[in-house]
Amino acid sequence: MSVIKCLLLILIGLGGGLAVGSGLVAFITVLDIIPRLTQLTNAHRYIRSLEWALVAGALFFTFIDFFHWGVQLPVIVSSIYGIFAGIFVGTLAAGLTEVLNVFPILAKRIHMDGSLLFLLMAVVLGKVTGSLLQWLLHL
Repeated sequence: MSVIKCLLLILIGLGGGLAVGSGLVAFITVLDIIPRLTQLTNAHRYIRSLEWALVAGALFFTFIDFFHWGVQLPVIVSSIYGIFAGIFVGTLAAGLTEVLNVFPILAKRIHMDGSLLFLLMAVVLGKVTGSLLQWLLHL
């Protein structure tokens, strides 16, 4: 692989990581997940612990994905993990309806009021293109 291809791959990887990381942080911030969790559980004194748990979990599962770590678990343990992972993804998907209000605000701030469709289509086409590249090229 040539040096230019390696540098381009590094640039694309860093750009994608920054986009995904920024999106996750914005998503969690806009939804006020940690403050709402502390309100629901009446655990205001543990807010820093919850924030660090979120960061530690993100780092841990990033390392699992990056280094291709694997473990063989009994079916019952995998099922329990699957249920909790499904609940987590479901609550994030439900919160997505609240986050969609971010796009009109963003369009107004960057003076794209009449071009909201183009902004949304750029996001959708970028996601579809990235997914297809990952699946077809096994990246």
